[in-house]
Amino acid sequence: MLSLIFFLLVLNLALIFCSLTDPKCFMRIKKNNKEQDIEEHCFFSIYTEDGYVKNNDFTENLNKKLTPDNINLIFSLYFAMEEINRNPHILPNISLLATIKCNVSYGHIKSIFSSRRREYFPNYYCSKERRYLITLTGPRWRASAIFGFLLYLSRTPELYYGYFHPQLSVHEQFPHLSQISPKDTSLALAIVSLVVYFRWNWVGMIISDEDLGNHFLSEWRGMMKRNIVCLAFVAIIPLNRELYWKMYMKNYNKVMTSSAKVVIVYGDRDTNMAFNFWMWKPLKIQRIWVSVSQFDMFIEGDFMLNSPDGILIFSHQHSEMSGFKQFLQTMRPLNYSDEVSLVKLWWSYFKCSLPSSNCDKLKNCPTRTLLKWLFRTPFGMSMSDVAYNLYNAVYAVAHTLHEMHLQVDTWPKNAGKKLELDSWKIFSFLKNIQFENPAGDFVAMNQKVKLNTEYDIFYIMDFPPNFGLKMKIGKFSSHFPNYQQLYMSDEMIEWATGFRQTPPSVCSPPCRPGLRKFPQEGRAICCFDCNPCPENEISNMTNMDECVKCPHDQYANKDQTHCLQRVVSFLAYEDPLGMSLTCLALCFSALTAFVLYVFLKHRDTPIVKANNRALSYVLLVSLICCFLCPLLYIGHPDTPSCIMQQTTFAIVFTVATSSVLAKTITVVLAFKVTAPERRMRSLLISGAPNFIIPICTVIQMILCGTWLGTSPPFVNTDVHMEHGHIIIVCNKGSVIFFYFVLGYLGSLALATFIVAFLARNLPDTFNEAKFLSFSMLVFCSVWITFLAVYHSTKGKALVAVEVFCILASSAGLFLCIFAPKCYIILLRPQINSFRKFRVTNDKAENVH
Repeated sequence: MLSLIFFLLVLNLALIFCSLTDPKCFMRIKKNNKEQDIEEHCFFSIYTEDGYVKNNDFTENLNKKLTPDNINLIFSLYFAMEEINRNPHILPNISLLATIKCNVSYGHIKSIFSSRRREYFPNYYCSKERRYLITLTGPRWRASAIFGFLLYLSRTPELYYGYFHPQLSVHEQFPHLSQISPKDTSLALAIVSLVVYFRWNWVGMIISDEDLGNHFLSEWRGMMKRNIVCLAFVAIIPLNRELYWKMYMKNYNKVMTSSAKVVIVYGDRDTNMAFNFWMWKPLKIQRIWVSVSQFDMFIEGDFMLNSPDGILIFSHQHSEMSGFKQFLQTMRPLNYSDEVSLVKLWWSYFKCSLPSSNCDKLKNCPTRTLLKWLFRTPFGMSMSDVAYNLYNAVYAVAHTLHEMHLQVDTWPKNAGKKLELDSWKIFSFLKNIQFENPAGDFVAMNQKVKLNTEYDIFYIMDFPPNFGLKMKIGKFSSHFPNYQQLYMSDEMIEWATGFRQTPPSVCSPPCRPGLRKFPQEGRAICCFDCNPCPENEISNMTNMDECVKCPHDQYANKDQTHCLQRVVSFLAYEDPLGMSLTCLALCFSALTAFVLYVFLKHRDTPIVKANNRALSYVLLVSLICCFLCPLLYIGHPDTPSCIMQQTTFAIVFTVATSSVLAKTITVVLAFKVTAPERRMRSLLISGAPNFIIPICTVIQMILCGTWLGTSPPFVNTDVHMEHGHIIIVCNKGSVIFFYFVLGYLGSLALATFIVAFLARNLPDTFNEAKFLSFSMLVFCSVWITFLAVYHSTKGKALVAVEVFCILASSAGLFLCIFAPKCYIILLRPQINSFRKFRVTNDKAENVH
């Protein structure tokens, strides 16, 4: 009672949900263990009679009980014949009838063949007996193949309505047989698409060891290479029972030891495949099985592919027969046969008596009986795949006879009402027939015409002990473009499975963003390690084969999942350091200009005249340029500013240093001259020291010109110097010429320092040799320190150090040389007079 209540509750929920979402879904009642699990073989021998005639040739083997699958076939046959016989546009005034024989086993067929029993040879007849036009056989292909030989001997063509099998298409072996079921032309592609959709890449496969399974495995290997799907194992079920037992444990261990959670099952069900899963049933293997509709069967009351994680089934897509349900609800067995065997079948199946008025029709049967019928067969009140093929087979025969009827004015008749036709001519017509069935599906007997294959995808969930849920969750259409062939309903998947995300089946855990796949040596491509991306490369998706390098102006974040915009870095005027250095440069420039103004104003005073006014003016002007030179280093670098930085710095510092050298030599000459007639006096009077400045400057200009002509400075963006920054600096171009220029300037400064140092002990009334030597000591110390710091500093800090050295060395020259003189001129003017220093002034006049 509780199970019935649970069933009705789940049924209502399923029907409500299905009405909202419009896919096919229905509950199923499992068969009990006493019922046979595989449908028995059924033969339907077709013949015709004039007018509307009731079928009177239902022949059941009463020693065996028909399975629900066989009954589904019989009702599908009657449904098709009822539609055809009542259709005035197909075989008008002619009835299509059939003789039914079921439960014919292999041994039974062999005994028939040995005894040549007449009732099993459709066209083995006496003069007044019926001849059959064609025999519909199925659903087990081996029985059709064996029985087909007997049909061939009796000159009766055979139309197979079971699942397509390539062996039955060999014309040389079966010239009299044709198949109506479609090929599994795109099945491998469909299953691969489903595997890719669920992000599975590590699956197992179980196939039968025959052409059907091997061909599918070959197609699968071709498809999986293009979709990065790998086989964890392939378990092949042998046909030979002795070999099967030898491989039993090996195949079982393959399934159980593999990390693959998804297993694909395909092959010939009539081999040891069904027996293998019957053996595995008590082991309760927890895998997600993926297979086709022929494996959607029961073994001892449970699904053949039993799994708590569910089963995915691919079934050939066909439209629902809307009239089939009404046909089952209103049909009366006595309308189709007078045979008592059908009445017994009806009573045994519905558990109700036909003569009773309360059960004269199915709709009047008790609710318990009705529910049992609704879910007794695997497809409820809809047609199974095999039943649908049988339905189309009946229509194919009818359309074939109708086409022949249109081409023949008068059908040949025998003495009775039975119409006679050449069976082989019917078969030749049948092989090329094409039509559209009442459901709107296109049916073609020629397999070459069946180019596009469509599949419905079902999910089957087990509800122990008595129920199961089968729900359509998607479909596959091969005629659509790639990436549009598979359609899956996420809502139906979530409702059916209860999971927002399906269980994974992968060889290696997915590599998160920031990592890349690194193949494991000697293993499949789906097995890999996850390694971090190289520096400044990212992976923003899972399982990326290669990391993507960030653009030049971007850098990878810490997790290496996306690129960030680099901060452009240079010594800008807005920076506190740049602003400080700019103010310092301008202040020193203004102070130097003020000293120049003071010197010009007091140009006739002894202290200005005694130090060679012209050289002092040149030195002050060059120092102003030296103080302004750092402004070229501050701000966004460009090519002109980079060129001017190096050349201006080199030339103005050469002028300043050579000016100090000229002043030093002038002082030395002034105090070394003791005899007016000697050569030194002539050099001093002629102003020879003043030529030092242009000579030294020209040499530096030649070096700078060669530098600019060979490898001039240029703007360089360095992304490696500082993480997350683009350092924009001026590249020196030729480092060799840069050191030549700097070395020449250093040599000049060193020479000046030596000369000034040697003259430090001369009389110091107006002797600035001490100040000159000290200023050059400061100058040389600054630039020696710069060379030590230059190689250990990066980015705008290097530019700031260079600017600071320029300012420090310039300030050293300026303060050491001119600060004492300004002190005397501005604060001690009484010392700066001719009366106090008359002797010295006379000597100074001789200098000028």
